[in-house]
Amino acid sequence: MNVIKKADNLLQSAEKLILSWAIIIIAVMVVGNVLSREITGRSWAFSQEISLLAVVAATFMGISYAARKGRHITMSAFFDLAPKRVKKALSIINPLITAIVLFVFAYFAFQYTMFNYNTGQTTSSLRFPIWIMTAFVPLGFMLGGIQFLRNMWINIVNEEVYLAQDKKDYD
Repeated sequence: MNVIKKADNLLQSAEKLILSWAIIIIAVMVVGNVLSREITGRSWAFSQEISLLAVVAATFMGISYAARKGRHITMSAFFDLAPKRVKKALSIINPLITAIVLFVFAYFAFQYTMFNYNTGQTTSSLRFPIWIMTAFVPLGFMLGGIQFLRNMWINIVNEEVYLAQDKKDYD
């Protein structure tokens, strides 16, 4: 169990690192490109491609991190008004359904990534392989699905209602 906890901590650190750097890269590319256009009258040809890579990485790696921290978007009006037994049932069923959907999306995203890999498609300016960019999509969906399964499990083994593994319901 200690190995699993260490692997989870390593994964969480990797998620934080990817998300942090992706946001920094987006900011540098946007501000740098604007400054370049204003000062030199020329845009950076590569700015859009690097920004797109960073946005894709932040978006799809963010799925897992948001699920881990209970910071994902929820439609909680019914959940908040429900009695504890209904909340408990929903806190098990909802993450299970979400995980299944994310795993299905991961499958199709993996197929798309493999299509890009097999065709050898690259970006126009940097000639960067498209499959590397799209690889964040199935990875993010898969890791997000795993986190939602963990959220389901934490609600199965505990009496309290949890929104995420470390975040109890705010009732």
